[in-house]
Amino acid sequence: MGETLGIWIAAGLTLMMFSFIYRDNVLFKIGEHLYLGLSVGYFINVQYWNTFYPEVFSRIVYDHNYVVIVPAVLGFFLLLRLVPSLSWLSRWSFAFYIGGFAGLAVPFVLNGLLLPQLTSTLVPFQPATSAAANLANINQVIILVAVFSVLIFFFFSLEHKKLVGSVSKVGLFFLMLGFGAAFGTTVMARVSLLVGRFQFLIEDWLMGRIFRAG
Repeated sequence: MGETLGIWIAAGLTLMMFSFIYRDNVLFKIGEHLYLGLSVGYFINVQYWNTFYPEVFSRIVYDHNYVVIVPAVLGFFLLLRLVPSLSWLSRWSFAFYIGGFAGLAVPFVLNGLLLPQLTSTLVPFQPATSAAANLANINQVIILVAVFSVLIFFFFSLEHKKLVGSVSKVGLFFLMLGFGAAFGTTVMARVSLLVGRFQFLIEDWLMGRIFRAG
């Protein structure tokens, strides 16, 4: 009984959200507010038990580690964005957060992204002894041309005319390829979510509950 009720509720909420395809309506607004409210409530509960209780409450009460009061107060200041008269206190928290995150992120970005990509770009060519080696060399040439032309595209100290302009247009072409691939990946991810919802409606709700019950 509980599983059947849950399926009917999920199907109803799904149809309420899909009703926006027709036009903005009351059912969609109800589903939207329910989704946001439940998400915020769930997120607050998870953050309390996974972050606040073990990292703040337990450390102060049980471990007597009062140093954590400082980051706890800074975290509380972030919530003061909701109070106009005290919202200026949140700037302190943002300053510590952005400055600390930037200091921690720069070495990781250099070691985890920039240097490995630079190393992959400068891979030496392989001896042309097989078709696979020739293909690897062709791919390496394409990577070198793409990286060089994209860098030229963002090099604004020279006027993009003649040879520099032609190379920058090649860089723009590779940029469009990268943006298109990223956009296509995003669309595929969203379509997979849509297919999952349709599978739920057809298999679990229509075929599993309505037609089987009939």
